Amino acid sequence: MKIRILSWNVRGANNCDKRKVIKALIKKNRADLICLQETKIQEMTRGLIRSLGVGRFLEWGTVDSRGTTGGIVVIWDNRVLELIGSEKGEHSISCHFKNCEDGCTWTFTGVYGPTLRRERECFWNELGAIYGLWNGPWCVAGDFNAILNLEERSRGGSFNSDMRRFVDVVEDLQLKDLPLFGGPFTWCGGVNN
Repeated sequence: MKIRILSWNVRGANNCDKRKVIKALIKKNRADLICLQETKIQEMTRGLIRSLGVGRFLEWGTVDSRGTTGGIVVIWDNRVLELIGSEKGEHSISCHFKNCEDGCTWTFTGVYGPTLRRERECFWNELGAIYGLWNGPWCVAGDFNAILNLEERSRGGSFNSDMRRFVDVVEDLQLKDLPLFGGPFTWCGGVNN
C-alpha cells in the first residue's frame, strides 16, 4: 500500500488566504497524511483543521505553538490510516498507525526542531526516546532546523560540529535521508525569497 505523505514548513497558518493555498496543495497531491510545521497556531481547532484539510474523514494531532513560534499539526484520512497510539514531545508529535488496507503498523513522527543551538540536544534525545517506543517502520518528516551536508546551505560554509551531531543522530536512529523535491535548500534570504 502506498501512503501519500505531504510535509511542509508553512511558516504560519493563521491567515485565511494561506490556508487556502495549503488546502489546494493537499488536494492537488491527494495526500493521505499531512504534516505541517511552524503553524504558529497556539490552539488548533476543528474549524482550522477543516480549513486546511480536504474531506470529511480527517483526524489530527498537534503540538501547539509557543507564542508565535513553532507548532506542528499532523492530519490523516481515517479511511486510510487508523491511529493506534500517539505521543507528543516539545518538538515532535508521533502517531503509531495501522494501514486500513493491509493492516501494516508503522510510526510517523512530525518534527519542528529548535532554532536555538542550546535546545538541540534535548530534541535529539526526544527523537531517541521515540525510536524505542514502537516496533516496525518509522518515518520522520518535518523541519529539523539543522542540515546534514553543505549542499543544503545556501551560503556555503564548512562542515561543523552541529552537522556532525545531526549525522550521528541520523545514523544512531537508523534513519535514511530522502532528497528534497524542488531545490537544494528550502529557505534563502527571508521574507521575499
